[in-house]
Amino acid sequence: MATCPPYPTNPPRPHWWQRGWVRYGALTTLLAISGLVILALVREQTGTQGFLVGLGLAVLPVPLLIAAFRWLDRVEPGPWRNLVFCFAWGACAAALIAIIANSFATRWIATATADPAGADTLGATVIAPVVEESAKAAAVLLVFLFRRRDFTGIVDGVVTAGVTATGFAFTENILYLGNAFGTDQLTGDSGFASVTAATFFVRVVMSPFAHPLFTVLTGIGFGIAALSTGRHHLRRALLPLAGLLLAMGMHALWNGSAAFGEYGFLAVYGAFMVPCFGLLTWLVIWTRQRELRTVREELPAYVMAGWLAPAEPHTLASMHARRLARQYARRHAGKQAARAVAQYEAYATSLAFLRQRGRKGRAGPDFAVRERELLDALWHRRDVARPALDHAARATAPPPVAPWPGYGTPGSHAGYGYGYGYGYAAAAYAGYGYAAAAYAGYGYAARPGGFAPVAPYGGYGHGHPAPAAPAFTPAWVPAPFPAHARSRPAYPSAHPAPHQPLPRRP
Repeated sequence: MATCPPYPTNPPRPHWWQRGWVRYGALTTLLAISGLVILALVREQTGTQGFLVGLGLAVLPVPLLIAAFRWLDRVEPGPWRNLVFCFAWGACAAALIAIIANSFATRWIATATADPAGADTLGATVIAPVVEESAKAAAVLLVFLFRRRDFTGIVDGVVTAGVTATGFAFTENILYLGNAFGTDQLTGDSGFASVTAATFFVRVVMSPFAHPLFTVLTGIGFGIAALSTGRHHLRRALLPLAGLLLAMGMHALWNGSAAFGEYGFLAVYGAFMVPCFGLLTWLVIWTRQRELRTVREELPAYVMAGWLAPAEPHTLASMHARRLARQYARRHAGKQAARAVAQYEAYATSLAFLRQRGRKGRAGPDFAVRERELLDALWHRRDVARPALDHAARATAPPPVAPWPGYGTPGSHAGYGYGYGYGYAAAAYAGYGYAAAAYAGYGYAARPGGFAPVAPYGGYGHGHPAPAAPAFTPAWVPAPFPAHARSRPAYPSAHPAPHQPLPRRP
């Protein structure tokens, strides 16, 4: 007697709006229409010559700002499509919303109060901050909701918000510089005494970070919300709102500085904007260093399971070592190998962050699936990435410390004679929290069946042989796991579940 299967053999087809190409097409169409409309509006206000001059001057700070935010995101780089979307949203959609809403609100206030000057001041200090920061925050919200896998912390929020604000400032600078050039055309001014030069100095030279600084506060709110657990629903809702309100307040103070007197702008700039910029820069760099520390502390669990080499946690936790690995791969195996090494580094970093979220109870229900995806991605790139990472580990390892008299003999404390400064002794990686085999690439002899040094790329030169091992090899070194065996290691089913505590470093 036939029975019905427990699950339907043909799952229901997703709704047409849930299809990826439909969403991408609708978003691309929206941004394209917004770009065309904002282009027409700016060109109408500035004229063709003013638009071209404003475009040429406004584009100057954009590569520097994008490079700065990309540098902050180098630990776990997000996909370029997210950055392209954020910049396009800020330059097209957010700018269009701001121009239309600000103009309508200012005209309505001027008509209602019969005070055009007061309406302009109110529009600049109240209406513009609320409208512009809300329009820019929409891009951060969209990435937070629909690209949640790429939005895991404060750095992601800072980068997403900063790139969005960079696009917005780009369009706004075109408008201001184009109008300044039109004014100079009417008055006949030129050179350093022109309005264009003054506008360029204030907006591009002195304060290119103004709009990114405002919106970064919103991004930090979303980043902290991303770090919160699923149980704290109120916190996850209030933190982005608090960041948005702070961004609006700082924006209002900046726009209203001109009303504080002759030196009001310089006072706000020197006493408030520059210190806030320095403080936020320090916060982001500190967060970046903490991410590297997370990589160093979370990956050793996968070393024990045989997925990673013993030296990889420390190598992947150093941006200098990462760069050396990519350069080595490019020099010996070409651009494809360098790209594979960069992907290996990114996947390993994502794995460390996923592991940290699981240890703190913040991982979602797809923890195990995502972990397997990342492990498979690492395994498929191991043959290309591990020689490069091995070279980077040996290139960045501190020189060995000479043994003290009386301590370099068998039976003595190995940490006195062979410590390398990484927190591990001659034969055991005590700083990692797990015992490791002798590693020939670091000056220790490899035991039979143990972790052998990685061979250099074949057919691309002579490679970099490991230094000679010292004569003394401690006899009490435990047998290592077969990390370079051709058989795939078992999935870390013995690893703690996301709600269980992970083993701590001793």
